Amino acid sequence: MKTILIVDDEPRTREGVRKVLEAWSAGQYEIALASNGIEALDWLSQHEASLLITDIRMPEIGGLDLVEKINHMPHPPVVIIISGHPEFDYAQRALQFGVVEYLLKPLDKIKLIRAVELALKREESKNRIERMEKLVDPKLLDSVQEENSYSPQVQEAIQYLNEHLQKPLTMRDTAEHLHMNASYLSVLFKEQTGLTFSEYLTRKRVQRAKELLSGTRLSIGEVAEQVGYQTAKYFVKVFRSMEGVSPGQYRKTIMHSEESIQ
Repeated sequence: MKTILIVDDEPRTREGVRKVLEAWSAGQYEIALASNGIEALDWLSQHEASLLITDIRMPEIGGLDLVEKINHMPHPPVVIIISGHPEFDYAQRALQFGVVEYLLKPLDKIKLIRAVELALKREESKNRIERMEKLVDPKLLDSVQEENSYSPQVQEAIQYLNEHLQKPLTMRDTAEHLHMNASYLSVLFKEQTGLTFSEYLTRKRVQRAKELLSGTRLSIGEVAEQVGYQTAKYFVKVFRSMEGVSPGQYRKTIMHSEESIQ
């Protein structure tokens, strides 16, 4: 369940926002409370929030200082600022920190709910982008974007590679299929893509494996077979060396982020 953290040193405002959001969410979100910035940071060090709603003026750590600190966290929540003061400098600084909305007290219930809905949509988009970044290999993405500038021989080699990922594949096989000298194709491939044939093939296989891990229920062994590895053990070793986690751990991370979207 996603969590909304409300931070305000005024108990009346804090409880008022909580009641409005509990009625609106009908149990779909957990509502957590903190009475000041220090309490909020302590809570965020142990939990994750999708949305932070914070007052701007609080003792010790104000709302903007709180936002600045959480921006350094691995997965910071999106933020709505509430304030009793329509001060331009505050609003401008809030925008610089990526705050979604700046609401003035006394809070209008409808405006509050609209701001919360907008903020949660923003958080959903952010999560979707993060998931895509986990799926995409940046070096392969650069290569695809440059593919039209490659020579016909290299383009044909890439096409052949893509069509035979599930089979044992070598530079010699590819060169023979294209009726080329393997050494010449090897030099040409590295020169134009910036990757050796072997590096490109490995990245393509891992990329395809990530797509299968995130989009299917195939076992690790079945995924290994689909992307051209004869043993699951070797596939796991290659995948871990590329991604820093095992295929199973990668799948759990992706599935968790999918399930967290409402």
